[in-house]
Amino acid sequence: MTQPLPLAGSALLSAAGGLGLFLLGMGLMTEALRSLAGNRLRRALLRFTRSAWSGAAAGAIGTALVQSSSATTVATVGFVSAGLLSFQASLGIIFGANVGSTGLGWLVALLGIKFELAGAMLPLVLVGAGLRLLGRGRQALLGQALAGMALLFVGIAALQQALAGQGLLLDPGRFDAATPLGRLQLVLLGLFSTVITQSSGAGVATTLAALAAGVIGLPQACALVIGMDVGTTVTALMASIGASLSARRTAAAHVIFNLFTAVGAFLLLPAYLALLRLGWPALIERGPEFGLTAFHSGFNLLGVLLVLPFTAPFAALIRRLVRPGEGRLIDDLADTPPADPAAAISQARHSLEPCLLELLQLLRDGLGNGRLGNGRPGPSRPGQSAQRLVVLQADLDRLELYLDQIHLAPAPSLAQVEGRVVEPGKALLHLLLHGLDHLQRLHERCEEDQDRLRTAATSAGLGSERSLLLETLDQLPKLVQQGRWPQASDLASASAQASHRRVAPYRQEVLAAVARGELDLDAGTARLEAIRWLRRVSQHLERACYHLGAIGASS
Repeated sequence: MTQPLPLAGSALLSAAGGLGLFLLGMGLMTEALRSLAGNRLRRALLRFTRSAWSGAAAGAIGTALVQSSSATTVATVGFVSAGLLSFQASLGIIFGANVGSTGLGWLVALLGIKFELAGAMLPLVLVGAGLRLLGRGRQALLGQALAGMALLFVGIAALQQALAGQGLLLDPGRFDAATPLGRLQLVLLGLFSTVITQSSGAGVATTLAALAAGVIGLPQACALVIGMDVGTTVTALMASIGASLSARRTAAAHVIFNLFTAVGAFLLLPAYLALLRLGWPALIERGPEFGLTAFHSGFNLLGVLLVLPFTAPFAALIRRLVRPGEGRLIDDLADTPPADPAAAISQARHSLEPCLLELLQLLRDGLGNGRLGNGRPGPSRPGQSAQRLVVLQADLDRLELYLDQIHLAPAPSLAQVEGRVVEPGKALLHLLLHGLDHLQRLHERCEEDQDRLRTAATSAGLGSERSLLLETLDQLPKLVQQGRWPQASDLASASAQASHRRVAPYRQEVLAAVARGELDLDAGTARLEAIRWLRRVSQHLERACYHLGAIGASS
């Protein structure tokens, strides 16, 4: 096999210039398309995430529109960090963005290489520049997009011309894709090149140009794009630095999903090449760029189809891998609310839910007296429970400070909350404040009423009341985690009403027992305080569930 000649200095400069034109064109086009799509893309991504499948479709279409998977994934991380999108809802978008990102490869292969449109693109640069300089608003953005697209194809042509008849800096004979080690080296090379350029699109375009010029073969090109798909996750990781817990989980999901598809593609590459040689050998000889783009799209689409049905278990895996800080419940909450009141309110509500779940667990631990709840270990040791109460109090105080910093602009429409007519934004904020108030009161019942809790947990005369509340505490967490707030509110309301009805008859029973001498005064007083404690806890649970559920119904 004849070894390729080293890349000449002039050819290297030409290739670097072509790559620069491609990067400049893609940057201009992406920025303009993102501005044109702007709010529509944002609304579409937020609207079509009711299921993982619709989220994947939105991610694929959105990425194809802006021609940048990095733009989609970084925007998604930002939406999650702002509280506009939940972590699990973001997964479909992340999966779909990988498929949408392969559209640029088809565009380059079909128009930039097969039809060689570079000559026709130069006049388009002038048209786009004219619109950009003389137009306004959407016309200027359209001109920028046209000029960027034209530069993109000019850059591809320059790359292809520079690489034609030249060896590549990286000798294909040194990285033989016929061996696992050679393929792995090429994968790592593709990864590092994407990390350096911060653009997998540029890497794919360069690979297509080198493939069309005959510098590398299809096996080497396929191995390179596998690595480029992994390298593109670095942008999302950088965007998640210092962001909320959910945003960090979204970035981690992007990395793990791309690693999964890369491993699958690496293992399937020999079979894919063998299938092409047997069924379509002409494609390898006369149209290898289409063989590369088909492989790139195929393994990404296969990865999405394999993972989408298991989105919930995949999300659970990411949650186990990316945990909150030691003992913290609301790592997602920013120190300062975002300027968008809707985003601020959404963040606060998502942070109230884990606080409610922790309170439910603490109450089960205290009342159960060793009883297991929902498969979790029994009650913590007293020191552990005390520490959990301290951490929870700090989180509740942090939430209160956060809500105090939310400033709402006057709104034209009105809504009702607690019998008063208020503006919709203020209505949601009032619901949050009421929900937080009842969680703080529940915390006080756990922290300050230890004697009453102990009597409620151990008194034989309170067995039926205790069992009723324990049953409610066992069922509520699942309803809260599933977002079934109406059912949670109904369950807590029924428990509170039953507890309230039981107070007066139980008071008469205790007073009669004291009068007969069966109970001393202190024991009778302790039991009366215990049943009032049970009633207060049931009422605060009812109100907390009502207010948190009403936020979801109103927003």
